[in-house]
Amino acid sequence: MFDEILQRMREKVTSLQYVMTLHAEEEMNDDNFTIYDIEQAILSGEILERQKDKVTAESKYRIRGTNQDGLEVEVVAKLGATGKLVIITVYQL
Repeated sequence: MFDEILQRMREKVTSLQYVMTLHAEEEMNDDNFTIYDIEQAILSGEILERQKDKVTAESKYRIRGTNQDGLEVEVVAKLGATGKLVIITVYQL
């Protein structure tokens, strides 16, 4: 259902065209993840759902994948207005 969006997100990851919010970086550090874990989760994952941001009405997507150690990780991300992937938050399941 979200195959095209996921493909675009994966292309942004492989070409390093993404940014992380401060919140995402804090959550990544709290769960002892590296940026490679987050990249791997997006590259290996599937979109579970699309959500509408209450403030901006932009679509954001919940992606579930695995990190380099095989742990399940969820990433919430969107395709930003600048064309980059914006990683909003990350967490371990």
